[in-house]
Amino acid sequence: MKQAKISFKEDHIDFINKYSEFGFKDKSSLVRAAINEFKRKIERQKLAESAKLYAELYEVDDELKELTNSAISGWPE
Repeated sequence: MKQAKISFKEDHIDFINKYSEFGFKDKSSLVRAAINEFKRKIERQKLAESAKLYAELYEVDDELKELTNSAISGWPE
């Protein structure tokens, strides 16, 4: 695993130093878990924004609505 030198504020250090209270084996695993969770959050936000944009496009595009309706024709409800 690669290492990186990063800086934290004092309250962040206090939190990281409590890694064992949160069930982590060391400080690095706590920070990695936090980064992974943040990455998942960002990905969910991007997906939600993409869905919103597609929904907005669908709302104003009658041709797309017709295409969608023809594609689902005959599918069980």
